[in-house]
Amino acid sequence: MADRTILSGARVALPAGVVDDLALTVDGRQLAVGPASGGTTVDLSGHLIVPGFVDMHVHGGGGGSFSSADPEECLKVAATHRSHGTTSMAASTVTGDLADLARQAAVLSELVEQGELAGIHFEGPFISAHRCGAHQPELLRDPEPADVRKLVDAARGTAKMMTLAPELPGGLDSVRLLADSGVIAAIGHTDSSYEATVEAIDAGATVATHLFNAMPGLNHRTPGPIAALLEDERITVELINDGTHLHPSVLELAFRHAGADRVAFITDAMGAAGMSDGRYPLGPMQVEVKDGVARIADGPTAGSIAGSTLTLDLAFQRAVTIDGLGIEQAVQALSANPARLLGIDDRTGSIEPGKDADLVVLDAAYDLVGVMRRGEWVVRPPQAG
Repeated sequence: MADRTILSGARVALPAGVVDDLALTVDGRQLAVGPASGGTTVDLSGHLIVPGFVDMHVHGGGGGSFSSADPEECLKVAATHRSHGTTSMAASTVTGDLADLARQAAVLSELVEQGELAGIHFEGPFISAHRCGAHQPELLRDPEPADVRKLVDAARGTAKMMTLAPELPGGLDSVRLLADSGVIAAIGHTDSSYEATVEAIDAGATVATHLFNAMPGLNHRTPGPIAALLEDERITVELINDGTHLHPSVLELAFRHAGADRVAFITDAMGAAGMSDGRYPLGPMQVEVKDGVARIADGPTAGSIAGSTLTLDLAFQRAVTIDGLGIEQAVQALSANPARLLGIDDRTGSIEPGKDADLVVLDAAYDLVGVMRRGEWVVRPPQAG
């Protein structure tokens, strides 16, 4: 009973909709809907409680990077995003030498096994040189299934997703290999045609990596990958809702066409997330952040947007105050859908009895004032003392 906390008086975003003045009971790390006797009561009247956010594509934050292969630095990244409401996240790597990526996977897999991370997302090196964005062109390689298998094996069962360009030699076979291995094959950083994208989806691809970014634009005669990814109900589309990567009208187009159950908002954040402007590493590259926008500082891809400085609390706030989405739609995109894709929706991603107490508390302006992860306060609301 000493570990029991009753959160009372708030509006609560349940799977069936938002309910006013609903109590939640936190017993240890488990959640129950409704009040209970005993324990400590926290009055959250005037606030909104939503499920903890789930980020399936994040590279860094707090000045650190998941590509560092330094456990303490990786934990710092995770802590930064937790303080902004992301209670579960997959660690994303950046294109590098296969041996370096395997070393990073060894460190990250241990953190997954310890419960600090929800899995590993390999972004590169199996991507198109024509759409490499913030990835070093000289380190790119074709997605030969044997090389894809090396990275999956290096992750020791913790690989959740791999982004690749399916039009490259070996692409379709690698999509099949990933699907057969229980790893999400994500189409991204691609110069694929509409037809080749359809083939990849039929081969087992299920996610579009940051739709619209690092792929050909939609054209009325050569629709390219965007049309194929938006129209197929088997695909969930990632969107970076920071106001920089996508024009609001484009985000609305994607959300309306795909529907709330096929959108996952991601940060694609690099080390500057949660930090001030300045110079930061991104894998083997240097990134200059100015006015919150990250761009490659040097080399052949200088000036390219290099991930984001976004945190998911700001993505949620933007969704409901600027994009015009309902709270329920925002919760699907920020919590329920990515949790389902990462295979952790049995314990998180929604506020339901028996799930982990992963919660975000927002005030009337949708500013974050509290974060609970597995029943422990990460950010304690003022009302909680």
